[in-house]
Amino acid sequence: MAETRTLEPEEWELWDTWMRAQRLLTRELDRGLQRDCGISKAEFSVLVTLWQASGREMRVGELSELLDWDKGRVSHQLTRMENRGFVERTQYGVDGRRAGIGLTDNGRRAAQSAILVHAGNIRRHFLDSLTSEQAAVIRAWSEQVVDRIEPRCGEAVGDGAS
Repeated sequence: MAETRTLEPEEWELWDTWMRAQRLLTRELDRGLQRDCGISKAEFSVLVTLWQASGREMRVGELSELLDWDKGRVSHQLTRMENRGFVERTQYGVDGRRAGIGLTDNGRRAAQSAILVHAGNIRRHFLDSLTSEQAAVIRAWSEQVVDRIEPRCGEAVGDGAS
């Protein structure tokens, strides 16, 4: 087993600064959705996922998988969004036996508006302050983190074997 060692003070400072920046950015983006669109981050996640789906609908289980949310959370969120008129339950699939969820006209309008607003806020709070070199470094580092941490198909978490 590899030896565990603590971080140097400047490493702790880097970590703390990065975490604070991430929290502040997330808070500002969430506030923008609420203020400018009247929706929560969770509602935005559902709207965008359905917006990107073929026919603007999908199986509830697929939505749960794509969002990486448990089925109970998805069910409660969909009930709230159904009450707001953003989504409607559908029969999904060729045989119509699977539970599906689709965007209503109101949901489509909300998704379109929120995507534009959110993109503007991402640009203002994040992208506009980066040079192209900084953006390339952040992208490369982020891809490395995802590749290292996200489980690969057929590979046990933490296994490292191919």
